[in-house]
Amino acid sequence: MERKIPRRFLEELGMRFNREELMLMALTHPSYAQERNTSGNNQRLEFLGDAVLNLAVAEYLYTHFGNKAEGELTKIRARVVCEKALVSVASRLQLAPYILLGRGEEMSGGRMRKSILADAAEAVIGAVYLDQGYAAASDFIMKYLEDIILETARGDYYDYKSRLQELVQAWDKDNVHYSVVDEYGPAHDKTFVTGVYYRGEQLATGEGKSKKEAEQRAAEKALTQVGYIESLSKGKRQ
Repeated sequence: MERKIPRRFLEELGMRFNREELMLMALTHPSYAQERNTSGNNQRLEFLGDAVLNLAVAEYLYTHFGNKAEGELTKIRARVVCEKALVSVASRLQLAPYILLGRGEEMSGGRMRKSILADAAEAVIGAVYLDQGYAAASDFIMKYLEDIILETARGDYYDYKSRLQELVQAWDKDNVHYSVVDEYGPAHDKTFVTGVYYRGEQLATGEGKSKKEAEQRAAEKALTQVGYIESLSKGKRQ
């Protein structure tokens, strides 16, 4: 690698790394590696970090919420292990200034792109796991996510798609459906645009780095149009 991690960043993490190259890799976006023709980027660490994150959150929920059934725990975990929460972690870690980006990605505002911040946060978790072990990685995750877990577990954990479906089916046996209307970006950083439809009407569109995320964002926007959705349902019954 051509660059070293600023000491200030490592100090802010509050950890002494045995292999600092792991953290440097965690901060290396594919665009930087490709542009500089260097080996490795943070995608593999992101993959590992995602698995560690899911396990740590699942273990915490299992340990602290013995009164909740499997289905409830799954919904809580899904709301916690998401881009929004990971961007929050990246913000608390002040990751943005330290991510290594290619020139084009930098010029296009990639440093503040949610997907890049979320991926870097997961990669950092993967780096902590490899360098410090699972216990340290779990402690690290809870330092930044425990408050989000507790807030979510208090009841606000149903995903937007489920909420929208429950709302619509309270009035009508028909349901909404989703369709990808556009996608853009390079293969390694593709963005999907998905529309949510009810009775032939497009209620909203949403964007995300996966089709599932785009559907959630579309459903979230559609939930602001409760009156309109109800009028469509009533129109059918009349």
